[in-house]
Amino acid sequence: EIIAAAWAALRTEGPVFVEEDLNRSDIRLDPSNGQVSEGIPFDLTFNITKLDNNACIPLADVQVDIWHCDANGVYSDTDQLGFQTVGQKFLRGYQVTDDSGVVKFTTIYPGWYEGRAVHVHFKIRTGDGYDFTSQLFFDDTLTDEVFGAAPYNSRGERSLRNDDDSIFGQSGGQLLLTINKVDAGYAATFDVALDLS
Repeated sequence: EIIAAAWAALRTEGPVFVEEDLNRSDIRLDPSNGQVSEGIPFDLTFNITKLDNNACIPLADVQVDIWHCDANGVYSDTDQLGFQTVGQKFLRGYQVTDDSGVVKFTTIYPGWYEGRAVHVHFKIRTGDGYDFTSQLFFDDTLTDEVFGAAPYNSRGERSLRNDDDSIFGQSGGQLLLTINKVDAGYAATFDVALDLS
């Protein structure tokens, strides 16, 4: 479990966050053109709690956004980093935590692009001005296995692994997902405790 208040160094949004207003659990569909991003299925669950007298209390009604690149290393709705995808909305979305503090997204295993290890961005907002943004990472050995299959294997060998990624290095391993094999894909759960005092 990561205690968000203790990780100010990990507040890295990156250049490609877009306020899309896409409240959805399955972020694979691009509503702008009806296309579905190809890739190995990946379910990502967040458990959001707040610290209260050294206990973690489930936090309802918190908005959790995620966004990441597709299997070809491309982000939607941006002209930054050399991408020309303005207006497209694949692999972006948000949900609001339920009474148990849980949201679950259905997406694909992310691809890679130059200069970064494989990652997913996330943003947590409580609605009263609190905002925590960071990134989650994937085990390199698992990524090697995933990238050996289509559609990932059409891009060749990725340029950067976790140990050479500056943001991963700042995390001390706290942002590395524990991933389980499920059905035809993978799943992970990430626990975040917010210090709202």
